[in-house]
Parts: sequence; C-alpha cells; structure tokens
Amino acid sequence: MKLYDSIGPNPRIVRIFIAEKGIEMPKQTVDLRGGENRQADHLKRNPHGQMPTLEFDDGSYLSEITAICEYLEEIKPAPAMIGSTPKERAECRMWTRRVDLNICEPLANGYRFGEALRFFEKRIPVVPEASVGLKMIAANRLAWLDGQMADGREYLCGKRFTLADILLFCWLDFGALVGQTVDPANTHIKAWFERVAQRPSIKADPVNPPSVAKRA
Repeated sequence: MKLYDSIGPNPRIVRIFIAEKGIEMPKQTVDLRGGENRQADHLKRNPHGQMPTLEFDDGSYLSEITAICEYLEEIKPAPAMIGSTPKERAECRMWTRRVDLNICEPLANGYRFGEALRFFEKRIPVVPEASVGLKMIAANRLAWLDGQMADGREYLCGKRFTLADILLFCWLDFGALVGQTVDPANTHIKAWFERVAQRPSIKADPVNPPSVAKRA
C-alpha cells in the first residue's frame, strides 16, 4: 500500500491513525498549494481531487478518511482504534459521525468561505455569506460536546482513544490556526485536548500550517 499524503487536517488524521496502529507504508506527497490534487494524475486516483488517498498493491484506490481507517482497522485489528466488538465499533462510528457532521464540516466550510475564500473560490462552490453562521454552528456543537464530556470521560468513547478523538483533535488544532479557537468556557474539551496532545503519535506529527482546509 501507499498513502498519497499532503498538508491539511484530513491527511494528518490518517497519518496519526497509522502511527497509533504501528503500520508502516510509503507516502507520496501531493502539492495542494500548487493544485496537484486537481490535476489528471491525481484525479485518476480520486475523482473528487481530495486528500488523502490510499493505493492498494493491485493499483486500485480508496479515499475518504473514515473508509481508509476502517480498512486499516480490518487488516490490522490490534491495537483497536475503532473497536474490538460490534458495540465498541458502533460507539466509535457514532461519535465520529457526530464530530464530523456537527463540528468539523462547519468549521472547515466556515474557513473555506471566509478567510480562505480567495483560495477556494476557484476550486469549489463557495457561499461567503454562510461563513459566520457555519463557525457559530461549530462553536455551538462544541459547547454541546463539552457538556457530554462533563461526566468525567477520558476520551469520546470513555476510556478508549479512537478515530473519533483523532478526527476532533486534528480539526480543533487546525481551527486554532485559522481563528476558530476553543472557547475557554469549554473546560472539559480543553482538558481533553491537552490530554490527547501528549500522545506520542500527535507529538510526532505536528499541526500543518493553515494553507488549505478539509480535503481541499
């Protein structure tokens, strides 16, 4: 296998997932700033022109971070980063969905349609007037999540560190670089963030500069 890698939160999520599972694979960097991800060679790998993409030994490709991580979990179940039982896997998928849909997506599009508008307007449909509202939605849902963490849970799935935590951490870390910082009132999220930041996989893969947003 080979990972087509780049700057941005989503490739970072997969790299950290791979590191947590102890998987070794070659990586090829795709130049998002230069638009390489929208050129013919990469569009053959991923017709959406997004990052990251996984190449299999037979020359076929897989994209979307959750699909890539699910596949890697299946071929290397331990350590479990999604779950070892049907219930654990369902719990992780529930939190991954909640985080992605309610926090990461509006955070990303709030940035794309706002500060990064000039970069993205030539690449995707943009709605500049939606930027402020999207950022508000992400902040509101993060405050809701802070309340869910008030029961003393260590990670989103209790004591288990999972893909859901990696997803949320990478996007909040990116958000802090582009003006969407965590409200200090979200004390449980702040404590969770500081706890996750100490993991060796996170320390070995620091946040990328704010050059692109989600799956640019």
